[in-house]
Order: sequence, then structure tokens, then C-alpha cells
Amino acid sequence: MNARPLDLTRLKVWPLEDRRSLTTVEGLLLDPDAPPRPVPDAVAARVVECAARIRRARERGAGVMLIYGAHLLRNGTAGILGRMMRDGWITHLATNGAGTIHDWEYAWLGRSTESVRENVPLGAFGSWDETGRNIHLALIAAGLRGEGYGVGLGRMIAEDGVDLPTADELERSLRDEPRHPLAPARADALRAILAHHLPTGRIEVEHRWKHASILAQAFQHGVPMSVHPGIGYDIIANHPIFNGAVIGRAAEHDFRLFGGAVETLDDGVVLSVGSAIMGPQVFEKSLSCANNLRLQEGRPIVSGHAIYVVDIQDGGGWDWSTGEPPKTNPAYYLRFCKSYARMGGEMHYLQCDNAAFIHNLHRLVAA
Repeated sequence: MNARPLDLTRLKVWPLEDRRSLTTVEGLLLDPDAPPRPVPDAVAARVVECAARIRRARERGAGVMLIYGAHLLRNGTAGILGRMMRDGWITHLATNGAGTIHDWEYAWLGRSTESVRENVPLGAFGSWDETGRNIHLALIAAGLRGEGYGVGLGRMIAEDGVDLPTADELERSLRDEPRHPLAPARADALRAILAHHLPTGRIEVEHRWKHASILAQAFQHGVPMSVHPGIGYDIIANHPIFNGAVIGRAAEHDFRLFGGAVETLDDGVVLSVGSAIMGPQVFEKSLSCANNLRLQEGRPIVSGHAIYVVDIQDGGGWDWSTGEPPKTNPAYYLRFCKSYARMGGEMHYLQCDNAAFIHNLHRLVAA
């Protein structure tokens, strides 16, 4: 039996404001100046150590990367991370597609998160017009500037909109410069404008809660921000405007940007907070690329870095400083530990609430 691809251009979408959202900006944002919740006694010393490593790294000009999952945003840390970016404690941020979708929805609507169980049977899960449309607009505009996903969406939120050339301008540029590096992005922009009747020129999209956006704050503070989505992983695929080439182009740029941050990690620090799959998978490929290029140039590989992996999942009781557990031990199958343990330097696993970790860490580095 031959299966036929779905015609996603026929998807019905609904106004985002009509969705029952489960979280609000007012209910989640943490005050950076408030006392942080305590972390477990077994973790506290590691947090102190991590803060000291970050301070030493920045004194030496080494990088500090924060790789995070969507729950770090949803747990209200945007203001704390904004302070850390402003003060130079974080030099690169990376997240997955979900991290950007909640980020944009909080910034535009002030609320996010839906019930998967309720909405999948209705065919409504993820099918929210403004979310898919505006994130694609941001990525289309970013592609025309040669920018990636993180800076493209961060710019849209911070600047309350995007600019698109007219269809005639795009057609002219494709005829006149068919071999231009931006020609594929121009073709995708033209296709979207014609197929979805997109406006051109300045497109205003007001974000009244941009203070709740990590992406916007990274853009405002000039801190590189990379996004590592999957095609079909994220709800922006559940929209007629969905274009895998647009998403892939932005993600390709950000993978290279992530690799550039890995290049700065000699004696640096990696914080992987609540990213069980994306973080370790992208990091191991990027580190291999950085080492590949260094060895070709006769330079030593990345070394001296410390990796702090934070999650609430039980770590299996394994002491990762002794090496990798055998395959008969359940801890072997904790990807977020195993992959990072293979990346050189020192790897420490902290079983801890991610917001409490970040809040306590900020308090220590800022002291």
C-alpha cells in the first residue's frame, strides 16, 4: 500500500488567543533580586565550584556556554539569564525549537503551553496561526540577511517586527543574481509571499512581554544565540506556511555558530540545563568539527573545559568521574551524562531543579 504525503497547505489553524494556555508570564517569572530557592545539600558545593569556574573562565577570556531546554524558560528564568548576559557571565546560548516557540508566545501573548492530550484528538495541537506564521516570517527575513534562527527571532521580538522586500524586488534579484549566496533564501521568501499572500515592507508585530524572552535579551545584549530545531519536532510544522528549507537554512547557520562558541572553550565552562537530547547531540558533533579544524592547523584540541549537566532525573547513582558505566548499568543509557562524559575536560552531573540552579549560580557569580 502506497502512503501519500499529507498536504499540509490545507491545514486549518486557529487564533492563538483562542487557545487555552496553561502558563502565564505573570505566574512564572522569577525576580533576579529575590532569594533563590535552596538546592540539595549534595549539589550545593558543585554550584559554588561551577560559579568559581565561570569567574575564572571569564577572567581568562574563555567561553561560557548555556545549552538549555524549554523548561528553563518555562520555569521563569528569563530575567536572571538577562542579568547574566548583561554582566558577561554567559557568552553563548543554545536551545531547541520548543525553547523558541514558548519564548515567542510569552513575548507576544503573555502566555504559552497547551494540553497535548486534549488537542491532538481535535487536530488542534500546534495549529495556532500566529505562532507558525510569525516564527516563519522571522526566519524568512533572517535568511534574506544571512542570519540564523536565534538572532532572526530575537531581532523580531526586540524590534517588534520584520521587513520583507516585495515580490517584484525578489524576482528581480533572482534574475540578476541567480548565483548569489542568498538566492535560495530569496526564492523561498518569494514563494511564501505569493503562496500565503504575505504583506511586504515593514510588518509590525508588537511584543508586549519581550522582557520574558531570552531570545530578545540575547539580541539586545549582543550575546550569540543558536537554535537547533528538528523538522517535524516543533509545532511550527503544523501550519500551511511550514517550510523545512527555511527552518533548515536558519538551523544550519546556527550549527556553525555553535561550533564557533565551542572553539572558545579552552579552560571554559559548558552548562547543559534540562537538555537531555539536543544539547549532548549537537555538542559532540560541534566539538568534533572544532577539533578537526584545529588539528588541520596544527593546533591542540579543545581542552581544560568543565561541563555541568543539570537535570532532575536520577543519575543512576553512578560516579561519572570514575569513567563510563558498563552497558549492564542503567546509568549507561542516560544520554545527557554519557555523551558529555566523552567530551574531554571534566563532567559533573547535578540532580537539581533547573531554575533553582540558575538562580543560585547567578547569585554566586554576581557576588
